[in-house]
Amino acid sequence: MKTPLLSLKRSALAVACGLLSLSAAAQSPAQNATPAASNAFVLEAHTMDLKADPCTSFFEYANGLWLKNNPIPADRSRYSAYDEVTERNLLALKEIAELAAASQSPDAQQRLVGNFYASGMDEARIEREGAQPLQAQFKLIDAISDKAGLIRVIAQLHQQGVMPLFGFSVDQDLKDSKRYIPQLGQGGLGLPDRDYYLKNDAKTKEIRAQYLAYMKQIFSLLGEDAAQSAQHAAQVMALETRLAKASLTKVELRDPAASYHLTDLDGLQKQGKSAYWSSYFQTIGLQQPGQLNLAHPKFFSEVDKMLDAVPLAQWKTYLKWEVANSRANFLSQAFVNANFDFYGKTLAGTKELQPRWKRVLANIDAQAGEALGQLYVAKFFGPEAKAGVQDMVRNIQTAMRDSIGKLEWMSEQTKQQAYKKLDSIVVKIGYPDVWRDYSSLQIDRGSYADNVARASAFEFQRVLSRLGKPIDRNEWGMTPQTVNAYYNPTMNEMVFPAGILQPPLYHVQADPAANYGNTGATIGHELTHAFDDEGRQFDAAGNLKSWWTAQDEKKFLTRVKAIETQFNEFNPIDKLHINGKLTAGENIADLGGMKIALQALRTSLQKNPQPALLDGLTPDQRFFIANAQSFRSAIRDEMLRLKIATDPHSPDKYRVIAPLANMPEFSSAFNCQGERSPLRQGAKRVNIW
Repeated sequence: MKTPLLSLKRSALAVACGLLSLSAAAQSPAQNATPAASNAFVLEAHTMDLKADPCTSFFEYANGLWLKNNPIPADRSRYSAYDEVTERNLLALKEIAELAAASQSPDAQQRLVGNFYASGMDEARIEREGAQPLQAQFKLIDAISDKAGLIRVIAQLHQQGVMPLFGFSVDQDLKDSKRYIPQLGQGGLGLPDRDYYLKNDAKTKEIRAQYLAYMKQIFSLLGEDAAQSAQHAAQVMALETRLAKASLTKVELRDPAASYHLTDLDGLQKQGKSAYWSSYFQTIGLQQPGQLNLAHPKFFSEVDKMLDAVPLAQWKTYLKWEVANSRANFLSQAFVNANFDFYGKTLAGTKELQPRWKRVLANIDAQAGEALGQLYVAKFFGPEAKAGVQDMVRNIQTAMRDSIGKLEWMSEQTKQQAYKKLDSIVVKIGYPDVWRDYSSLQIDRGSYADNVARASAFEFQRVLSRLGKPIDRNEWGMTPQTVNAYYNPTMNEMVFPAGILQPPLYHVQADPAANYGNTGATIGHELTHAFDDEGRQFDAAGNLKSWWTAQDEKKFLTRVKAIETQFNEFNPIDKLHINGKLTAGENIADLGGMKIALQALRTSLQKNPQPALLDGLTPDQRFFIANAQSFRSAIRDEMLRLKIATDPHSPDKYRVIAPLANMPEFSSAFNCQGERSPLRQGAKRVNIW
């Protein structure tokens, strides 16, 4: 689920889709537009461990041979069904980018993509430039002579896509979703989360020491001697630690009300002693920002104190670090290697750096993704997939309506509001109806780092220009080639990019049980996000507004507490338990998505009967296996620790086994009885949606 707040934005990794046959998995994306004539695509039986007991070891039963035969590639920290599709997508995008780079076509999208790709692949020029692309920003920083100048330079860096100290954006007002307002929120950290600065266990201390070593290495690459780089690294760590102490936790950030504090320029200036906000807004081009959201007042109170207390020289060091760290991946190989050694190897456990072409494509996707997406869709996405998914969406929405109607714990008054919200959800499939206009973005075949800087500045200005305009209902938060999906509560919309709607995650000729077990569960997952512990706080119009009776809300929160307790019990590695509060929304969506997708499948089969057995499996069995196969994944220990600390999703294995413990349908499908049944009993079994 996307939470539309600054750096708080996150797109939930939707319930990964199940997998079909080997022949489907081997296809190129283009073949989704012209599927085979048979209905033979069922499950990937060669990935299953049929010796495992499905009742007690279902993840291994569905995925055991795949886990055995698919070691994690050296350039990845994990490998999953989604990564398989992403790898194939990357080859398709590489073909597009290489053709665009070679053709020098007059077509605007091809020219932009071709130039961007060519500049990113020009290793000789990138090596010659070294750190030179940073010098213009460093010159701005060196010229700072007072605190007012510091604020102006922070604003200028924000304009260029570097976000030191705090985050700024323009997004929907959470309580008035029909307007855009400026948003200010916590930020400025180089480590993944505030807790990395504050926890004192041995592993966290080790990571902090390695982060200091990484900072020293970057300062050394910028020309500093050992003593100076060590001093500067320590200064940056001290600044970031103060910011971390004032930051909300990831669990606290899951409460949208905790990040909503409407104010204006006068209100900002009354927050503390500093009176620099007028200068900030004037520099970025907002003479009159009007009402705005100061998402995290405690954080900005600390920023105010720091602006007064921290010497100007230390601020300059911090800003140079922010610039260098944010741009390191686009500089010479020494910077790239240093960045990868910490963020890739240390934090995520990745063994090898990805080849340059993959990294360049990922950056184009991030910086000008709809230009690349327009070319991708034209070549690799056919109308049949979109039509098939639309039919599944309708069936799953109907199943959700039926589920709401049967809820014993919800009153009729609240149900009527739930129906209203359900009926108002907008569904976007494949690609945008209106493509993003990149005509003002200059991308040439010169400096790759300069292209990145211009693209970052373009995006900042694009977002800033929302202010005063109607809400853009055509805008997408993911590019069409993304292998993912999301729900946006302020738009009240579900979005399913073309990238996720291809074999082996979806096939128009697949056995319905397999499609509903994977893509259907994805749809159900995103739909349930509209009613999870965060999404349910937004009404049909996308406003942060309660539509629940007090009694119904209490009953709902009791059920949420139960699912939090369930996941707190899981201990994937070391002494690290899953954080039930952090992962509650995704866990609710996983369970709800499976339940309503299964109901939708059964309704679909009543209308369009299929063979009672395929590969010796019933439709319910195929549904559950397909869903589990969609979560097949292996993960490095370092990445697993990082995910437990920062990711609102539970590790993949637990996204399979936990919902099944709450679904009698699973135990019935596989005849799991007595001690072999994973089904939780009594109050320990969760049933929300």
